[in-house]
Amino acid sequence: MRTQLLLIDPQYDFCDLPGAALPVAGANADLQRVAQLIARLGDRLDAIHVTLDTHQPLDIAHPVWWRDAAGNAPAPFTVITANEVHAGIWQARDPAQRAASMAYVDALATSGKYQLVIWPEHCLAGSPGHAVQPDVLAALHNWSRSQLKTVNFVSKGMNPRTEHYSAIQAEVPDPQDATTRPDAGWLAQLAQADTLLIAGEALSHCVASTVRDLAAQLPDRIERFVLLTDCSSPVPGFEALGEAFVTELTAQGMRLSSTANF
Repeated sequence: MRTQLLLIDPQYDFCDLPGAALPVAGANADLQRVAQLIARLGDRLDAIHVTLDTHQPLDIAHPVWWRDAAGNAPAPFTVITANEVHAGIWQARDPAQRAASMAYVDALATSGKYQLVIWPEHCLAGSPGHAVQPDVLAALHNWSRSQLKTVNFVSKGMNPRTEHYSAIQAEVPDPQDATTRPDAGWLAQLAQADTLLIAGEALSHCVASTVRDLAAQLPDRIERFVLLTDCSSPVPGFEALGEAFVTELTAQGMRLSSTANF
């Protein structure tokens, strides 16, 4: 049996630890359990895929992109709707980006998945917050040394003009940027798993979006997905999104397990 681990955004900025930019309650303990799982099951894991949320300060979901009529940036966790952009309540600071930004929020509204949420600057490329949680990083390195395999690190989010919750594709793919669209080669690797263990942060957003997109790309493999329920937590205030995701995907065949029971 080929068992693979898909570990989504196990980064310091999502951990409930001092200095984290976007802490998720319970995330550090989640990731410590992931590290223990890797150590315990190392020789049974044929592949490990680790996604890394990767941004720069200038990003459509960061405060610096937008301003109101008085020139003020939105506070973190502000929701910007398409109607507000059309009404001029919010507009892109860069005049060259205003038409594209309006088209972007319109596309989000049409998709019906998420509205644009302004997040604190997080997982900035090269920053300590972008780094993998220390226990997980040590476990990954030990697995690589013992199994003579490399971890497949997958970056997402560097295109500043679109959000990239899902590691499979951006919320609104950019036709000029292949990194915002599904990677057929990576999907083929994931499709080889008899069991695909899924863990990471946050359950309500990047885990939910990644698994939904993966299910859409590999509909005949959903019964092979196993969500590790003690290794993923929702962004505070968005618990209902996480619960809806679990309900939706288990109805499609995704299985649930704790690390202790796997």
